[in-house]
Amino acid sequence: MLDGPNTTTVRQSPNRRQVGSMLLGTLAAGMTRRAVAQPLVEDVRVVDFDWVDGERQRPVPVRLYWPNTSSLQRPVPLVVFSHGLGQSRTGYSYLGRHWSSRGIASLHLQHVGSDTSVWAGNPLAMLDRLEAAAQEQEAIARARDVRFALDRILVQDGGAFGDRIDRRRIVAAGHSYGANTTLVAAGARVIREGRLLQCRDLRIKAGIVISAPPFYGERDLRAVLGAVEIPTLHVTATEDVIQLPGRTSPFSDRLNVYEAIATPRKTLAVFRGGSHSIFTDRPLTGGLNLNPQVKEATASAALAFLDLAFRGDPEPLRAWSTTWRPILAVAPVGFEGAPTARSSASSRGTKDRMRDGHVRPLQGS
Repeated sequence: MLDGPNTTTVRQSPNRRQVGSMLLGTLAAGMTRRAVAQPLVEDVRVVDFDWVDGERQRPVPVRLYWPNTSSLQRPVPLVVFSHGLGQSRTGYSYLGRHWSSRGIASLHLQHVGSDTSVWAGNPLAMLDRLEAAAQEQEAIARARDVRFALDRILVQDGGAFGDRIDRRRIVAAGHSYGANTTLVAAGARVIREGRLLQCRDLRIKAGIVISAPPFYGERDLRAVLGAVEIPTLHVTATEDVIQLPGRTSPFSDRLNVYEAIATPRKTLAVFRGGSHSIFTDRPLTGGLNLNPQVKEATASAALAFLDLAFRGDPEPLRAWSTTWRPILAVAPVGFEGAPTARSSASSRGTKDRMRDGHVRPLQGS
């Protein structure tokens, strides 16, 4: 059926086939001002698959945003996107449509157990459902969903899409809980009862981390994230606060996650104001005017970041930073410590650039 201009939706029948108390949580070229004023006409194919991981007996519904153009001659990069707590595969559509209309496929997973089901049923049991969604078992299951989805689209369904995916440019991305899932798939690890818990997928070559919560219960965040070696883009906002029953996470937690990544191949974008849910499809949260700007900027920042990560070209990110300077508290330009990066000096931490609880603009931003 039609799902919008130049967009088709196909549904396929299924085939066979808590990290969590610590893991709760509820971006190839830079955009120019002209591009913002005159967006590209979408040419996107949207396909839903109702997959089931037979080994785990776990449904893994997905929505694929695919560049729908016959002019594509080269393999297509792929983003595997993980949603936040209480969301689904249909969420964050602005990201999937933006990326795929510009030649990058986006596979949006639905994590059953921490998806919209937490809001359904008896309201008196909602706290129990939220707590269950935050447990290590579900957090690990989400990372395994990422692995299964990659296996499925690259191998089993390779003829339709997998054969056209560029396996050298596979990216994990996510918001909130999905940002934690991204980091786990990228190599984050914890020790439980002397046993290492890790779900790294070596096929993932870069990560887009939007509004990452802390790894709840973990005191040494650097020990958890020190093994994340792929390039990462971190996106947040100065009012990015998570408020859930029994768990509150301030904006500073997003900076802590960023700083705990050991590799200098990382970069940070911080919007002024906003909210934690401004990065979802909700149209009003964080401000009537700011909301669409942050969405546009986040989607295009990812593409500029991928030019930096895969081509070593910082110029699209520089252009992006210039375009969106009015709404930025911290503007990314390149990787920390790199000669091309003006985003920060390696000797100064992000929190050192804070004053009275507010982030100051970085030098050159």
